[in-house]
Amino acid sequence: MRPTGPRPDTVGPDSGPEPPYPAQLSGEVIAGFGRGSKELGIPTANIPTEGLPTFIESGIYYGWAGLKTKDCGSSSDKGDGIFPMVMSVGWNPFYKNEVRSVEVHIIHKFPQDFYGSHLNLLIMGYIRPEFDYVSKEALIEDINKDIDIALKSLERGPYAAIREDPYLVTFPEKS
Repeated sequence: MRPTGPRPDTVGPDSGPEPPYPAQLSGEVIAGFGRGSKELGIPTANIPTEGLPTFIESGIYYGWAGLKTKDCGSSSDKGDGIFPMVMSVGWNPFYKNEVRSVEVHIIHKFPQDFYGSHLNLLIMGYIRPEFDYVSKEALIEDINKDIDIALKSLERGPYAAIREDPYLVTFPEKS
């Protein structure tokens, strides 16, 4: 169950991420459970759990996501985009998942799905553990708070500067 009470507006030290952050994770966007967009109104890009840093426990994280925008119906001068993100790693107790998942909500509206695209993530830090919820509305409320926390946390200078890391836009060649 989710604890009650106020949540902080930002997470992580103001001076910037401390080891083991930022952590890298990448993978091809795969089909998930189909709940993010349809049921919650909060689309997610799922990636395989392989390659997940071993220190990443189940919970909610924030950071930057790099994606080739041509793969998702968007355009930019460079053909790639860097976006803030929140990421859920775990079992989603509200839905009683039987497999652990990595679900990334990229904080940007895309005109289409981008299954098969490559996603590069720089995880800046931890927001909270995963909780079970008494209702879908309570889950959605917490996800929206996680998004606000991520955005405010990433606005701080040391976190914003990491947005320029070339890792975010270095994609493998498709065969």
